[in-house]
Amino acid sequence: MRLPLRSLSRSLAALLLVAPPLAAQGLRDQIAELFIFGAGSDPLFLAGSADPNNPISIQAHGTHFVPSSVAQNGSIIGFLVEAIGSNVANTPIGSTSGGVTFRFEGGIPVKTSTSAGPIFAERATTLGRGRVLAGASHSAFRFTSLRGVPLSNVQLAFTHQNVDFAGCDSVYHDSCKKMGVPALENDVIDVNLALDISVRVTSLYVTYGVTDRLDVSAVVPVVSTSLSGDSFAQVVPFGGPTAAHFFAGTPSNPVLSATRNVHGSATGLGDVALRAKLHVGDSPRASLALLAESRFATGSADDLLGSGTFAARALAVLTGRAGDISPHANVGYLFRSGGRQNDAVLATAGFDERVTDQVTLAADVVSELQVGTSKLALPPPVTYDAPFRRTVTPTSIPNERDDIVNGSFGFKVMPRRDITLVINALLPINRGGLRADRTFTAGAEVTF
Repeated sequence: MRLPLRSLSRSLAALLLVAPPLAAQGLRDQIAELFIFGAGSDPLFLAGSADPNNPISIQAHGTHFVPSSVAQNGSIIGFLVEAIGSNVANTPIGSTSGGVTFRFEGGIPVKTSTSAGPIFAERATTLGRGRVLAGASHSAFRFTSLRGVPLSNVQLAFTHQNVDFAGCDSVYHDSCKKMGVPALENDVIDVNLALDISVRVTSLYVTYGVTDRLDVSAVVPVVSTSLSGDSFAQVVPFGGPTAAHFFAGTPSNPVLSATRNVHGSATGLGDVALRAKLHVGDSPRASLALLAESRFATGSADDLLGSGTFAARALAVLTGRAGDISPHANVGYLFRSGGRQNDAVLATAGFDERVTDQVTLAADVVSELQVGTSKLALPPPVTYDAPFRRTVTPTSIPNERDDIVNGSFGFKVMPRRDITLVINALLPINRGGLRADRTFTAGAEVTF
């Protein structure tokens, strides 16, 4: 018997209404899962110690690392996720006025540039009234280090909760408030974390010359992020005839190590940007412009496709002229909302040179200098008071500024006056922040 199409549609709609929603898990959550080695959702929950078959005195030890892991793991995960999202959202998207630029004099276009312009810097000249630049670029990179520490070998140490043992009277026994009393508080869980994060960004952009002095632009990025992670945890007992903290097994035959691995990927819209550039002045040797840009939180922060917050930047753009060489400098400020990421001072300096009528060489130093103390602070060292004084450092990641300085080197090739092909390499000069060893970019632009 065949159902009418209308009845079939109603049946499918009813099924959709009663079907339970699928639980979506983003890449951000998968990073958190690298710290969950047993049942439940709590990081560093010790299912072996909490086993109801164990004595009650042992079961109580199953959650003693959870408060520490929440504080420390929260800092580490927050640092990783915010650094990844910020770097993905701030992937360079190229100049908004590449190729040959013009102004109109008496209805006749007059060329205002000698080269095809910089790649990851802005120049002061504008497209010209009524002209359009449309382009696409593709950047690919793999994060390899975090503040100089290889992502393949991040060391973490999680400490025991500082608790009062049963029967302790703090009025008469202040010593039991000290970290390390009882001795089992000296147990530590060491975690070795290995992350492999690759990102590909395809940006589609268009710039329109509203007047001879004003350009407006829109940039729509499509981001693909893939994540692979492994973690190895090891309980390091301080000593004693019977284990109290273990992932599985029994107090007399404990399992003191555990592993976890995750894999995932996501593709979608990144953070959309809108720009405006105003050419404010000229001299025989130089030009000056002002640029404003807004980036909107259109990319999913949960899937590491965007920063999750609004950002805006303002730049002063200076371009010089010295024959076939055009030196340029961009200086400005980057504002990030949300309170989780620092603002930054932006500074880019370099030159573009017309090698031939068809080939332009472009080189720049591109920097983003952190403003203020980092909002992504890592947990401080933990000091034990008993049975002797010692300090445990929670992570091998240093607590330092996230200044980012890159070198950019590339070429623009113009097989025709209205078509520009772009190839570029972006290389780190310092070690601040979350970094890739190299970022390759290729693109094509057309003006009309």
